[in-house]
Amino acid sequence: MNPKIPVLGVIGALALVIVVISYSGTSIIDDTSGEVRIGNPGGMPTLIPLIIELEDIEILNVDERIAFVEISFKVTNPNYKGVILEMIRYTVYEDGMKIGVKSIGDRAAPGGIVSASNYFTILSDRPTTIKDEFNIKNDGNIPELWSALQNGDPEWRVTGEAYYNLSSMTAGGENIVDFEFTR
Repeated sequence: MNPKIPVLGVIGALALVIVVISYSGTSIIDDTSGEVRIGNPGGMPTLIPLIIELEDIEILNVDERIAFVEISFKVTNPNYKGVILEMIRYTVYEDGMKIGVKSIGDRAAPGGIVSASNYFTILSDRPTTIKDEFNIKNDGNIPELWSALQNGDPEWRVTGEAYYNLSSMTAGGENIVDFEFTR
């Protein structure tokens, strides 16, 4: 058998794949589905703000010394492109009293350096739920707080901001959306 025949077969198959991709009607590079929603006079993409919702805040367990609480945020991306959610920083209050400040994810340093890859890609086709847990320690000074936690009827207020970018850590500039919820 002539050794050129298998090589020509592979080259032909590769050429066929390239032709099929070229004429398939969809582009691998452009994910805007043919609609132009991106771009302004300066050439920078227009980015619609992410939608942040408080999905749930639940007391998992409470005893005399510590309470374990889980919080979950629903993040929706109204853009046609994927968006990187770098960090959600939030503050939790119960009946007007500040419980604490926490963050989910990592924010890029001013030079664009990220110490870890702890960020979330939010796709445009479905909301993403992001959960976190925190503990509240009973120091004995606020019996009203502990009573509300043990009875399961705290008056929560959550404020914060979410930091996000386009699908590249350096594209689209710094974007922040503020939120506030009561439950």
